Amino acid sequence: MASTGDTQLFDESFTITNVDDSKYDRVARFAATSADSQTVMTLDINTELYPCQLGETLHCVLASSLSLDGTKDEGKGWRDVGRNVNGGEPTLADMFDYVCHGKIYKFEDGEDGQTIKAYISFGGLLMALEGPYKKLTPLRVDYVYLLIKK
Repeated sequence: MASTGDTQLFDESFTITNVDDSKYDRVARFAATSADSQTVMTLDINTELYPCQLGETLHCVLASSLSLDGTKDEGKGWRDVGRNVNGGEPTLADMFDYVCHGKIYKFEDGEDGQTIKAYISFGGLLMALEGPYKKLTPLRVDYVYLLIKK
């Protein structure tokens, strides 16, 4: 059985440095920088569901599974509304405020040769992460969950 650490591919806190809400009514594109200033994130968020503001800190996790014991989801889905009522297992999603499921679809080498950029789509809401190879190495072309809390 895998541990939760094996399923968490990326775990970082970011401070929002720019907000662009000019293109869509309920979606804004946020630019953010990690606490150690090594990683830059661009992320589209449905602001009607999860309002965010300039200067706020977001704790972001990318995980391959929501299961706390690290087992694969195998199509169960995380949106089983009756789960807690029926005594279902708690999941990683219970600890976060905003959860999306998407696919890592592209990687690019950074301009300096020391960084990599990963692109992820969550049903059309896009995310780009650019940072050192060492931090982004666990990411691969695969389906992932994005979990965010303030």
